Amino acid sequence: MKLEILNGHLVDPANDMDQVADVFMADGKIAAVNKPPVAWEADHTINAANKLVLPGLVELSASLRQPGQEHKATIRTETKAAAAAGITSLACLPTTSPVVDSPAQVELIEQLSQDSGHCRVHVIGALTKGLKGENLSEMAALKAAGCAGVTNVLHPLKSSLVLRRALEYASSQALTVFTYPLDHDLANHGCVHEGLTSLRLGLPGIPAAAETAALAVHLALIEELNVRTHFCRLTTQRAVSMIARARDDKLPVTADTSILHLFLTDQDIQDFDGLCHNLPPYRTKLDREGLRMGVRDGTLCAICADHQPHEIEAKLAPFQSTEPGSSTLETLLPKILQLVHENIISLNEAVRRVTQQPAEILGIAAGNLSVGAHADACVVDPDQDWTLSIETLQSRGKNTPLLGHRLKGRVMHTILGGKPVFQLETG
Repeated sequence: MKLEILNGHLVDPANDMDQVADVFMADGKIAAVNKPPVAWEADHTINAANKLVLPGLVELSASLRQPGQEHKATIRTETKAAAAAGITSLACLPTTSPVVDSPAQVELIEQLSQDSGHCRVHVIGALTKGLKGENLSEMAALKAAGCAGVTNVLHPLKSSLVLRRALEYASSQALTVFTYPLDHDLANHGCVHEGLTSLRLGLPGIPAAAETAALAVHLALIEELNVRTHFCRLTTQRAVSMIARARDDKLPVTADTSILHLFLTDQDIQDFDGLCHNLPPYRTKLDREGLRMGVRDGTLCAICADHQPHEIEAKLAPFQSTEPGSSTLETLLPKILQLVHENIISLNEAVRRVTQQPAEILGIAAGNLSVGAHADACVVDPDQDWTLSIETLQSRGKNTPLLGHRLKGRVMHTILGGKPVFQLETG
């Protein structure tokens, strides 16, 4: 197929493009930008006048639930939701059943995602067998199977020695370790930020020190072992400062935060609403401002959806017993644009945080519209107002604290490998 996107406002930070331009795609690749190739005749044309044309978004964290948790979601439903969100590449976590700690599990997920055809899926393998935090996974085999990195997600490690051995093994394989800094002893099964809200609601809190203490241990080992590490879902102002210092010291670290942490705080938890139960928890307004500053100055070089779909029943128990996490793929881009509208970050840098930089963290060829690159793109109407509802969500998970919110900015088309995989139905 030969496809052209005409008259759009092209924003491609990887190529310093921020202008009205045409994009031409052929044989699954970007054939040209601005001027059509010789003897060009398109099979399909998208008129993007008054629209944004962006590289396909790259998502760093999605729980796809398959295999083993199909009552929550499947690879087909969630990659379809990703396409509706303008996401063409995403990293899936190993928190399936069975856990992704062997090449066979990697191959199964890759095959299911290819069969779905809505999105490129990059697997992050388990750091330890079964995510139990005791015995190391076969990282060499996981890398050979195509894993983009390894992680233990939010599952605790047995000891700091296990952490050291895991970092050493990952370093020997040149694998990026995706780390969620959380001291589980300090967290002590808490479910909200430890502060005035936890006191008011009578819920067990997770202190900010649970994040910063774990971060300090990791940074000490990284300094010694020089292992490439990406810190996931930072939530505190202090953690951002620690990452900034580590980067000044030239440690091989990067970090992100989730889109909801850039908007919600612990004060948004009203009436014990389980939809606001998240791990790591929403913190204070001061922490939120620290995260926003970290995004603005590049300390937090990526923003992710942190997509965790659940069945309805998972959020109906008493707050502490509900399962944490939100379905967030389809609200990522509108909330990114809201950061731009609120002058938190420029449009160019906002797009960079969800395209070029997460692609670099994963080490994948994505997040840009360079000639010869994969023809992955999305067309966005930045001015379209819409209301998030259960009916508008493509994801099987309807669990989001943003239900009923008015959003501005919507994906109109998503192109994967030069082929349309999503078009918003209008009328």
